[in-house]
Amino acid sequence: MATTLAVVVAEFTLKSMHENTEFTLSRACEAIQIPSGQKLTLEAGTKGVITQALGGSYTIATPHGLSRIAEKDLDALGLEKPAATESKTAVASNGEVSEDDVWNQLRQCFDPEIPVNIVDLGLVYDCRLIKKNEGGTKVEVKMTLTAPGCGMGPAIAHDAQSKILSIDGVDEADVQLVWDPPWNQNMISEAGRMKLGMI
Repeated sequence: MATTLAVVVAEFTLKSMHENTEFTLSRACEAIQIPSGQKLTLEAGTKGVITQALGGSYTIATPHGLSRIAEKDLDALGLEKPAATESKTAVASNGEVSEDDVWNQLRQCFDPEIPVNIVDLGLVYDCRLIKKNEGGTKVEVKMTLTAPGCGMGPAIAHDAQSKILSIDGVDEADVQLVWDPPWNQNMISEAGRMKLGMI
């Protein structure tokens, strides 16, 4: 529980430090357009503002619209990478992976337009751990999106897969996007509703 609290405090601190921060790109960097999911290169000198800083990626607003930038490109925004925290790599004891480890990592994944993690948004439908005969664990996750036409689906699924693969003992992760049942707002958790001001 202390680790979870530390993660929440660190995330809140990072979020409050960088959100609404104006920037001018010091170098060109790759970004993903929101909501189309198309890659683009933002040129050095592009001005903008950080609108969301959650889960190791940054949503920015520029004259090109909203885009998502990976943590590896923070220097282009004039920011330093945050110090490594326990939330970056979930460590399993004795190489044993628990379902809680996976859910904790999935709570570090965010829709770039909504400041609530994919678990509390109700986007994760299924999570299974499969012990492999040759050792290691495969994780299978089925998730959806708030809108079927959202081009960010592959980027969010890739983010989830990367975070799951950072767990000690997980050597394979399969994150599938599914559309049945269709997502609706009733699937948002109480914590998610509070964060969105719905209660």
